[in-house]
Amino acid sequence: MNYCIIGGDAAGMSAAMQIVRNDPEARITVFEKGGIYSYGQCGLPYVISGLIPSSELLVARDVATFREKYGMDARTFHEVAGVDPTEKKIYGVHTKTKEEFTFSYDKLLIATGVSPVLPPWEGRHLPGVHFVKTIPDVEGIIKDMDASIQDVTIIGGGYIGLEVAENLKFLGKKVRIIQRGNQLGSIFDPDMAELILEEAKKHNIEVCLNEEVQRLKGDDRVQFVKTDKRDYPTDMVIVAAGVKPNVSMIQNTEVRLHESGAILVNRYMETNVKDIYAAGDCASHYHLIKEVDDHIPLGTTANKQGRIAGLNMAGKRKTFKGIVGSSIIKFMELSLGKTGISVKEAEKLRFPVDTVTTQAKDIAGYFPGVEPLQVKLVFDANNQRLLGGQFIGKHGVDKRVDVLATAIYHGMDLHELEDLDLCYAPPYNGVWDPIQQAARRAKK
Repeated sequence: MNYCIIGGDAAGMSAAMQIVRNDPEARITVFEKGGIYSYGQCGLPYVISGLIPSSELLVARDVATFREKYGMDARTFHEVAGVDPTEKKIYGVHTKTKEEFTFSYDKLLIATGVSPVLPPWEGRHLPGVHFVKTIPDVEGIIKDMDASIQDVTIIGGGYIGLEVAENLKFLGKKVRIIQRGNQLGSIFDPDMAELILEEAKKHNIEVCLNEEVQRLKGDDRVQFVKTDKRDYPTDMVIVAAGVKPNVSMIQNTEVRLHESGAILVNRYMETNVKDIYAAGDCASHYHLIKEVDDHIPLGTTANKQGRIAGLNMAGKRKTFKGIVGSSIIKFMELSLGKTGISVKEAEKLRFPVDTVTTQAKDIAGYFPGVEPLQVKLVFDANNQRLLGGQFIGKHGVDKRVDVLATAIYHGMDLHELEDLDLCYAPPYNGVWDPIQQAARRAKK
């Protein structure tokens, strides 16, 4: 069986490893556009600051390991340009030699991920304009970050923008975030997002909300960012304005796409075209609360979907159960966590939504080192079924997100959340966990 995988990172190589383990006769060929396999993209911002001292530490398995230990034909710098489902062939070009290639497959997995969005601004290709998506991207930033680079502008106030801002402040840079919307962290509700804005201001990060970038200006390199309100002098620009699925290779096929542009898959990671699968950031993700296909590209989901795709390609039937949208990041002294849906999302779906927000303590209130923890629960006003939650604080956010994500996954309501038997000792928690405190308050 000739297995063909397009994309050598999280989803692609998770699938490849499952095929190796479940089909001893497998012939696996992987086509990777870049030169690096299987690395942790979520660690990239921390390489910029040197907190992670080398990008090599992000590599889980190098390409030589896949070739020599697992017998895969793992190719680098091979960009797939098209797929012919009728002939069951792919074709493309070697990005270094420009030599064209074709390959015949029995089963094909598309695991091509996403690419950063670069709006059509004049000056967008000037030196000094960067992304944070790949190891070469980050190495380019580090190489460009000499002593003259003091003022850095980040375009986009989402997770990547916030993480990059933190790491640039660690280097002692003057940091500015320009955000088209009216808040940082757009996945949070506005009341919770205020805490993110306060944290940015506390650490002297300039935040420019409700501003639309119009062009980038400069002579030999970028020197100004022009918005609809003013010009900002800058030494470097990092664009974090969103991502788009890499699906150009199937644009002339009958493979169906989700409204987000991602490849639409079923719970077996199959597309609507026989023997073509998709997984990871380029694929759709079934959302258990919304009960629709969605697109929330995260590394955890990519690895899960890749594993399931590989099992199904090898004849081991297994389903992807879906997501609830759990995520967390560190921003300066705070952790920002969310699971489920926000009020805005709930209202869009016409849920009869209600909320409760409370400021609790991350551990027992009398114990040294106690810190505030802002908790917001989103629930169905009719039956009190849990729909989502948001948590912001210095400590203990990850624990609460994971507990609530588990509760939401199993369809629990506020009453059942209150009844959970959660651990307690003063250095770790109060007798009532903050999420249970919020649940009790909501029931009054």
